[in-house]
Amino acid sequence: MKITKVFFIRHAESDISIRDPVNRPLTEKGVADRGLVTDFLNDKNIDVVLSSPFKRAFDTVADFAEKNGFEIKPIEDFRERKSDSKENWRDDFVNFMKQQWEDFNYSLSDGECLREVQERNISALNIVLTEYKDMNIVIGTHGTALSTIINYYDNTYGFEDFMAMVNIMPWVVKMTFDGNKYVESEKIDLFKRI
Repeated sequence: MKITKVFFIRHAESDISIRDPVNRPLTEKGVADRGLVTDFLNDKNIDVVLSSPFKRAFDTVADFAEKNGFEIKPIEDFRERKSDSKENWRDDFVNFMKQQWEDFNYSLSDGECLREVQERNISALNIVLTEYKDMNIVIGTHGTALSTIINYYDNTYGFEDFMAMVNIMPWVVKMTFDGNKYVESEKIDLFKRI
């Protein structure tokens, strides 16, 4: 049986003092830690590198791509959740995210609810699975976006799981597919592999 392997790479630590969600850079630690991603991917026979167009996700997979001669293809729909423009949600991030996980249609104002994030990411993933069938794929992504993808295939994955990975950057989730049919997944903490 031929299978498609997707290595979702949740970005390394980014500079949260920069409010611009598209151009937020990695911290010095984030730049250093992306070497863990490169080391992990080096023996995975990767065929293609894709990424959210957001700088922190793109830059996390860039070290591997550059060292192995890949051009990163940005996929707009793999971007992170659009945050509400009302800033007060940041003051109580935990409760805001809890509400979002309890009600996938919840948002404060003009931000995306988790259902919208999930539908957008799964739609993009299905296109990728068709276009790169039976290949080994890297996708640079984000914590919330990736969590909604995991939840789509495993509805037991919820708020507590999300909070358990919130501070793990970078983080890897390997998913295996037979065509577009989900087979299994494995969550990999690169810091425990050192």
